[in-house]
Amino acid sequence: MKFLSGHLGYALRDETLQRNVGGLLRYIAFLAAVIALYSVLFHVIMLRAEGEEHSWVTGVYWTLTVMSTLGFGDITFTSDVGRAFSVLVLVSGVLLLLIVLPFAFIRYFYAPWLETRLRLRAPREVPPDVEGHVIFTAWDDVARDLGARLEDAGVAHFVVEEDPSTATTLYGDGVPAVRGDVDDVATYRALGVDRARMVVLNRDDLTNTNVALTVREMSSSVPVAALAEQNHSVDILELSGCDHVLPLKRRLGEQLANRVNAGHAQAHVIARYRDLVIAEFSAHATPLAGRTLGESRLREVAGVNVVGVWERGQMLPPRPDTPLGDLSVLVVVGSSTAIELLDEFLYIYDTNTNPVVLIGGGKVGTAAARALKERSIPVHMVERDPDTARHLRDLPERLVIGDAADREIMREVGIGDAPSIILTTNDDATNIYLAAYCRRLNPDARILSRITHDRNLAAIQRAGADLTLSYATLGVETLFALFHGRPPIVLGAGVAFHDLATHPSLVGQTLRESGIGGRTGLTVIAIEEGGRLVTDAGPETRLGQGSVLLALGTDEQVREFRATYR
Repeated sequence: MKFLSGHLGYALRDETLQRNVGGLLRYIAFLAAVIALYSVLFHVIMLRAEGEEHSWVTGVYWTLTVMSTLGFGDITFTSDVGRAFSVLVLVSGVLLLLIVLPFAFIRYFYAPWLETRLRLRAPREVPPDVEGHVIFTAWDDVARDLGARLEDAGVAHFVVEEDPSTATTLYGDGVPAVRGDVDDVATYRALGVDRARMVVLNRDDLTNTNVALTVREMSSSVPVAALAEQNHSVDILELSGCDHVLPLKRRLGEQLANRVNAGHAQAHVIARYRDLVIAEFSAHATPLAGRTLGESRLREVAGVNVVGVWERGQMLPPRPDTPLGDLSVLVVVGSSTAIELLDEFLYIYDTNTNPVVLIGGGKVGTAAARALKERSIPVHMVERDPDTARHLRDLPERLVIGDAADREIMREVGIGDAPSIILTTNDDATNIYLAAYCRRLNPDARILSRITHDRNLAAIQRAGADLTLSYATLGVETLFALFHGRPPIVLGAGVAFHDLATHPSLVGQTLRESGIGGRTGLTVIAIEEGGRLVTDAGPETRLGQGSVLLALGTDEQVREFRATYR
């Protein structure tokens, strides 16, 4: 039923079929009017020629039995007028009900629906001229978001789906689904795996291992990237033929741990791109709080450029009049030497040696606690499940088993003095609640949280989270970086690193003249020209032929850039 209803739903959205159905409905309305007219004439003739009186329901009943040639014979005319009328009803019924109606139904509804069904059936192979494409083994959040970025970059992608109904549904929704068994060599032959740019294994670890071996039967050179659920699966997947194995939950915890404020103020390095270092630091308890970005004079002090300001989970553009508060986090770029100078400037400020509070001891929380322990940062953890807590006793300095919504438990772990709070539960609603709760208990702490679904990003930002990272965001950025052969640059949910080719219309213009920031909202952090990286790009930097813009922004802003400078 679900399969048929899915086909019917797609068919009814077809404009041609909609017009045909409209015509069919008009014919049915005409037929209903004829039946009503015959029912009225039945009453008139039966009363005047036969002297009998019947109900209206009887009139409709007699008309339908005669028109459909059933002719039960329980109600008949004896007069010539009545019998002549019966012949008229019978002949018109044969014409309208038994000939025209079935023909109209088949011609204007069934045939277009069948055609639509065949058209919507997911293909079993990719076109032979397609190459340089990406193959996914499942359609999840990572595949959806990465597929959108690949599509914006003009790269084809396909997803393998075993269930015919699901494949048809995806294909009807515009997803490039291909029917086939995920562990069958013939499937990857039909997908042109030998011509592909990358294969992404995004199912469970057992299936990924099987698929990796299957893909290697077809091609020994195509890059294979696998998402690993368990840490111990990394070695097995690598032995199975995967070039890149990404334990995303572990990396998500490490990313969150790398962004905490603890101890002395310092810049946290996010990523390195050739000679360019991208870092961030908090303005809390530093002379920068209470000033504007123009008054900070960080370029003169340390030689770094401010390329964005995180304010309650949202990145603000680096304008001179942008105010800096205690919870502002500045994103800067510069050389390694410049970042070291910035650390020397910040070191004496924001000294808070209190433990970081970590809520949730799952895979992400465990990875975050282990990363903080390696950096000698004390951690107090809250975990609700006693079974999970038994495996965590050697990681945090203090482990409290209980509900984080209990104020006494939060006081026990030192929520009021914590420099940072990390929320790692796997439920978005819980993290949103805890973000609001922790913000009330400690207005000055930096709150970092994971989210599962990007649709909850705005809600958790409103609740008080200063930085959010999602499984999908980390996966998309890591895989996209692998695709382009560069290190991953993970800023936060909703904001990504982009390299954009300069359109010929921009050649010869300065960044100020181009209006890229004002028109699209993107922030250009550097320019790559002829293999040389210009890290000190300013408003008067002129764009040359073949320049590549390195920018920070959302996917929507990138689409606006491509639409504006097409």
